[in-house]
Amino acid sequence: MSAAAGPRPDHSLTSLTAARRSRELEELAAGASVDVLVVGLGVTGAGAALDAASRGLSVAAVDAHDLAYGTSRWSSKLVHGGLRYLATGDVGVAYESAVERGALMEHTAPHLVRAQSFVMPLTALTSHRDAALVRAGLRAGDALRLSARTGRATLPAPRRLSAVETLAAAPGLRRQSLRGGLLSWDGQLADDARLVTAIARTAAGFGARVLTRTRALSLTGGEALVRDELTGQEIRVRARTVINATGVWAAELTEGIRLRPSRGTHLVLRAESLGGLRTGLHIPVPGETNRFVLVIPQDDGRVYVGLTDEPVDGPVPDVPEAPESDIGFLLDILGSVLDVPVRREDVVGAFAGLRPLLETEHTTRTADISRRHAVLTSPEGVVTVVGGKLTTYRRMAQDAVDAALTAGRLAAPRPCRTSRLPLVGAAPRPALATLAAPRRLIDRYGTEAPAIQALADADPRLAEPVADGVRTTRAELLWAVRHEGALDESDLLDRRTRIGLVPEDRAAAEAAAREALASVTHQV
Repeated sequence: MSAAAGPRPDHSLTSLTAARRSRELEELAAGASVDVLVVGLGVTGAGAALDAASRGLSVAAVDAHDLAYGTSRWSSKLVHGGLRYLATGDVGVAYESAVERGALMEHTAPHLVRAQSFVMPLTALTSHRDAALVRAGLRAGDALRLSARTGRATLPAPRRLSAVETLAAAPGLRRQSLRGGLLSWDGQLADDARLVTAIARTAAGFGARVLTRTRALSLTGGEALVRDELTGQEIRVRARTVINATGVWAAELTEGIRLRPSRGTHLVLRAESLGGLRTGLHIPVPGETNRFVLVIPQDDGRVYVGLTDEPVDGPVPDVPEAPESDIGFLLDILGSVLDVPVRREDVVGAFAGLRPLLETEHTTRTADISRRHAVLTSPEGVVTVVGGKLTTYRRMAQDAVDAALTAGRLAAPRPCRTSRLPLVGAAPRPALATLAAPRRLIDRYGTEAPAIQALADADPRLAEPVADGVRTTRAELLWAVRHEGALDESDLLDRRTRIGLVPEDRAAAEAAAREALASVTHQV
């Protein structure tokens, strides 16, 4: 039986609710054991929970905070093909990235990942030699697309643009010395945190216990002591094998892990600050052969600009801060190609995430550390997965589960099949185009968009935006509480939606978030 024809998640069980969380914690407290315990519900941990559950194993997955609380919500929101890794000679990572990008765009999450165009403007700051190198890299990236069997309809071919075409795509560029541009395509996520939510809910549909606000206090190869952060109750969870997928916090739970965290900072701008941008931009970093600042338009009227790659020393914070030095660096690079530079006061938000890079002996810059992931098994039998990147989460999860099965001497009823397993909301693009719901909802919820629209149709107040200048509706907040495991205002505003990326918008939407939470509480 092919993976595509195998068992499907029970969609009646994909909803995550406060009541379900309480019930499943009670089951574990009463002595229920599982085959696999996953600690960490970022993209890799959620992916491991789905991989194991879809193989027919019993699974519990815990996180001290929420789905996508850590690094997974601070990415560039891109699913990219690894062009940068070709430039550094890391062909294996580049190919793996291209394969996983194709899987997401064509099979597992076509509702969340779409093609995004990028233009690299050719200015006086870009030599003809450097432009030729980038063109060669783009052709090599297209060859990777072909080898990964991603269709041309999914990702069009790169090409050279004239100066007129370049300005049509990005009217805000400086015209002086502009000799054209290089057009390429990559995958863009509607939202990284929404991807994690979809993965976790799909895992729940296969029976996984997905438990947020549940902190792992200690791990061994056969059990974990966890604490319900809402009640303070401590529970000893028995498992035949344990996976540590806590990213930059992995060393806090497993000895012998040496990480070199790297900070990636992004700016949040209003679209009007960039003068009618119709494409993403690749802006070369001076003095670097394979680093670019990315300008990434969103469909909510925002634009993200990133990212930095700076080493971080000392304790790992729960929520990293974006320092002014990073903000200034990004504004300087952005200003090098714009006719009217973006001012500091135009920055309406900023966010930073920490990459869990595995420390290497001979590398001093985090920008030079390979993005290849690593799966390590401790003497106690705990399997830890670190490194990698969002695009390759599925392969990281597969490798982690394979190692956990070996460590626990456990056989799975079915093989891994997540490369073709549709996530909650997924459907072929032609089917998505026929759904009776606004395009904005379809791009975030896929086949569930009509159900959210039905909430708004039944109650006109739920059709209202949660605040002036914010496109998220009250129906979306209600849906997040009823089906996506949102337990408080932060879950709603900072992860199920990304309103919180702009502090001003977050403050305006807090009342709507409280109302959504209260309405469900009253129903219970």
